[in-house]
Amino acid sequence: MKTKQRIITFCITFSILFLFWVIFSGKFDLFHLSLGIFSCLLVSWVTSDFLIVTSDISRFIRLFMGFTLYIPWLIWQIVLSTIHMIPIIFSPDIHNKINPKIIKIKSKMRDNVGLVTFANSITLTPGTITVVLNTYGDMAVHAIDDECANSLPGDMGKKVEALFRD
Repeated sequence: MKTKQRIITFCITFSILFLFWVIFSGKFDLFHLSLGIFSCLLVSWVTSDFLIVTSDISRFIRLFMGFTLYIPWLIWQIVLSTIHMIPIIFSPDIHNKINPKIIKIKSKMRDNVGLVTFANSITLTPGTITVVLNTYGDMAVHAIDDECANSLPGDMGKKVEALFRD
């Protein structure tokens, strides 16, 4: 990566990490802020090439904005899936409520970060786990019941594909 691009990705990585440090630490005294700066500088120096996968700043901004919309939607899907799973988990007749199966999904995405985002989103949603993912977009997903299986790939696949479309 070119020096200018590396500096830009380092600065962006540091800014994002430090923002999260300040939000989640809740400590605004000199000691904690200096620890945050030191930690974020160290992590940014080591990982900035890994966290920002594009040298195109406009694409990075589009991805960042897309993720700010996608993450609340994903959290809502996790809540809905959790609500679906609660009666199954606490049912005394759980063996008749579950119908586990492996679903094969073929994604059109070729972006590795997009494929991993999709696979991790599936795994984060209760009732489904991605067990196989390859770089050709082939996935095998374990679903605990028919409703979970029928929802795949669904809106999640469309949203992630739209997010990583060039």
